[in-house]
Amino acid sequence: MVFLHYDQAALDRQYDQHAWAANAEQVIRRYAEQSELVRSRLGEPWAFAYGETPAETLDLYPTDHANAPIHVFIHGGAWRRLGKRDSAFAAETFVRAGAHFVAPDFVLLPAVTLDVMVAQVRRAITWLYRNAGKFGGDRDRIFLSGHSSGGHLVACAATTAWSQFDVPPDVVKAALCASGIYDLEPVRLSARNDYVKLDERAVQEMSPQRHLADLSCPMTIVFGEHESDEFKRQARDFAAASGSPLVEAEGVNHFELAATLADPHGPMGRLAFEQMGLAAPMSGG
Repeated sequence: MVFLHYDQAALDRQYDQHAWAANAEQVIRRYAEQSELVRSRLGEPWAFAYGETPAETLDLYPTDHANAPIHVFIHGGAWRRLGKRDSAFAAETFVRAGAHFVAPDFVLLPAVTLDVMVAQVRRAITWLYRNAGKFGGDRDRIFLSGHSSGGHLVACAATTAWSQFDVPPDVVKAALCASGIYDLEPVRLSARNDYVKLDERAVQEMSPQRHLADLSCPMTIVFGEHESDEFKRQARDFAAASGSPLVEAEGVNHFELAATLADPHGPMGRLAFEQMGLAAPMSGG
C-alpha cells in the first residue's frame, strides 16, 4: 500500500477528479461561457496589478454600494489550469447583492513552485487590504472562497501569520474552502506529483492542516456528494482538526460544486452569503 489502504493505481485515481466526473470538461467550459455572459451584462472588470510580474493581476467587478465588502474567489484547475477570465461566473450574484467580486490571476504550475503560487495569493489579499479605498471597498470586510486547488490556496491564506505582511492578523474575515486538499502528503505520493513536484519540506510548509496554529479567521469546509473518497476524507479531517463547519453538497460532483457559487441559494453561494451577511438579490433585479 502506498497511502492508507490504497495501492498506487487506486491512489492515483482518488486524486484524479476527472475519473469521478464524466462531464468534467463540459462543466469547465461552462465556467468560461458563463463568465463571458456575466461580462456582457456587467461590462469589463477593473484590472489592477497586485505584484511585479505580468501574471500578478486581478479583475474586480465593482458594486455601486458605498464602502462595500469584498469577495475574492480563488479558482481551481489542479494548480495548472484556468484563470481570472474563467472565474467571473459568480460575479454578478455578488455585485447585485452589494459586494465587490475579485478574481485574481497567478502563475500556474509548472512555471513556478507551489510556494510561489501561495505567496502570490497572499500578495493579492495584502494589496486589496491596502488599496480597497481606490475602488470603494471596505478593507475590513475581505472574504475568500476557493474551489479545488483554489480551496487549498484559500486554506493556506486562512492559515497565514499575517503580521509578517504588515496587515492585521484578521485581514481575512472568513473563508469558504470547497473540495480542497489540505494535507499534501498523498499528493506527493500520487501521479499528480509528476508536475506538482512536492518534497517532504514542501508538504510540511504548504499543507494548511499542519499550520492551524496560524488560523486567522472562521472557515467553512464544503465538498460534493459525488467526489472521490479521498477528497471527502480531506474535507472531513480538515474540518475536524480546525473545528470548522462541514457541509456536504448533495447531488453534485467536484466540478459542478464550483458553479453553485453563482447561486445565492446553492451550496457555495448560500455559505458565502451567510459568511458575508449578504441578502440574496431579487431575481431579475
